[in-house]
Amino acid sequence: MTADRVEPFGARLAQRVGERGPLCVGIDPHRELLTGWGVGDDLDGLRRFTDAVVDALAGTVAVLKPQMAFYERFGARGIAVLEEAVAAVRAAGCLVLLDAKRGDIGSTMAAYADYLRAGHPMQVDAMTVSPYLGPESLAPAARTAKDAGGGLFVLARTSNPDAGTFQHARVGERSVAQAVVDTVGGWNDGGVGSWGSSTGSFGVVVGATLADLDVDLDGLRGPILAPGLGAQGGSVADLRRLFGPDRAVVPTVSRDVLAAGPDATALRAAADRWTAELAG
Repeated sequence: MTADRVEPFGARLAQRVGERGPLCVGIDPHRELLTGWGVGDDLDGLRRFTDAVVDALAGTVAVLKPQMAFYERFGARGIAVLEEAVAAVRAAGCLVLLDAKRGDIGSTMAAYADYLRAGHPMQVDAMTVSPYLGPESLAPAARTAKDAGGGLFVLARTSNPDAGTFQHARVGERSVAQAVVDTVGGWNDGGVGSWGSSTGSFGVVVGATLADLDVDLDGLRGPILAPGLGAQGGSVADLRRLFGPDRAVVPTVSRDVLAAGPDATALRAAADRWTAELAG
């Protein structure tokens, strides 16, 4: 690694997971949660919520995953709250995965990927992207991620009820979901799909609440973002059933942790319970 080139996201992710465990906590300040916390569904409430989550968790969990839409709904001032939070999270040694699910072509996709570049006012470590416009549509984001040492998590096999309508469709002899996994695996340049310095920087999103794993992940060579634990019905046992003991899996919890707020001690304790269960 040269002096002006950051360590690849996959290696940084593996390091944080080794230090803190694999838990990723979503930062999802939706209207009901802000109201439930008693902070108010307004800009001040958004700021108070975000500050509380960052203060409680950025020093202990491996990854925080802010959902872009919940900040965008407050306009430019909401994005400013997120921008300040991202800087604080990264300063605390926690990785930021921007849950934006961007998907477009050409220069537009490249512009979305600028969130990964050094010098961007809201630089993040990785972001979620959508492959709906085809594998080549994601090429600008993959190039930017490689240049910047960032990461991508591509939607592949999600567990929302009607996901199979598109994801089970066939592309030749493969499902669309399998084509996504194979494409992402090709970006990982010989990486491995377990935790270590060679963990690939490009991963996929696979739901933790699937009844069965109907995609082959052996060629992925990168991490798996597995949402759905807790309130959505997924468990640590489901992770082990679907992915086994050796894959680089980043389990995501949101409501089960955030419901403990606004008390910082309770938030941290809720996250610690999941970390301990994942380590068991």
